Amino acid sequence: MEALLPFLKNRKSIGFVPTMGALHVGHVSLVEQASIENDCVVVSIFVNPTQFDNPTDLQKYPRTIENDIAHLKRFSKNIFIFSPNASDLYNQNISSKHYDYSGIEHEMEGKHRIGHFDGVGTVLNLFFRIVKPDRAYLGEKDFQQLQIVKKLVEIENLPVKVVGCPIVRESSGLAMSSRNKRLNPEQLNEAVLIYKTLLKVKENFKLLSISKLNQLVEKEFKNHPYLSLEYFEIADTETLKTTIYKSKKKNYRGFIACFIGGVRLIDNMALN
Repeated sequence: MEALLPFLKNRKSIGFVPTMGALHVGHVSLVEQASIENDCVVVSIFVNPTQFDNPTDLQKYPRTIENDIAHLKRFSKNIFIFSPNASDLYNQNISSKHYDYSGIEHEMEGKHRIGHFDGVGTVLNLFFRIVKPDRAYLGEKDFQQLQIVKKLVEIENLPVKVVGCPIVRESSGLAMSSRNKRLNPEQLNEAVLIYKTLLKVKENFKLLSISKLNQLVEKEFKNHPYLSLEYFEIADTETLKTTIYKSKKKNYRGFIACFIGGVRLIDNMALN
């Protein structure tokens, strides 16, 4: 990116916020933190084809580039938008490199979205080498992806600090997501069940066994007319392995993936 040459030449710090567009307040919070901590910020807007295991999901992913630009115009600091086309970015070879992330790629999302994290790693490796950021900012809503990107930086030996930022939620508690734009008002209201269920798990974490907590979640979703549960798992935050028994020495998060109106939503919450 030629626009970054003066910053690189003068050793100014570069922050990077990778997105797939359809920006919302959660994305803006990442840009805000990046702009405070760096001399300039690059925001990528790119719907990455190699991380979609479902062609229909790729086709329907919201694309709102004009609104995205309007979101970013509020910043007075140096903000650069990088929105390449797939052929140019991948140099005509739109395919994923395989990565070994020490097993965390096989947990949760990895079980249900085959090849997803290879696609994430491939595109971010390309972006990191083009943008050359000092810091990259990702939200904790995609907590597993955040851990994957930290591992990617180690594997590729890249001089990038990966910064995890808190989940930004609607006033209802629903985690902000670009996919929310595909939901109608009734579906948005019903999707709050995800957040309420995670809160129930957190509130009962010390009182109930893992199996009882799993049953609690299954019961919440079992007869719901709109939401269908794909998975709920309580995992060790370090290894991301599903937990059967609790240990006072470990930290845990609850992870949910579900469908509503054909739209897949995920969320997670620290439990202890």
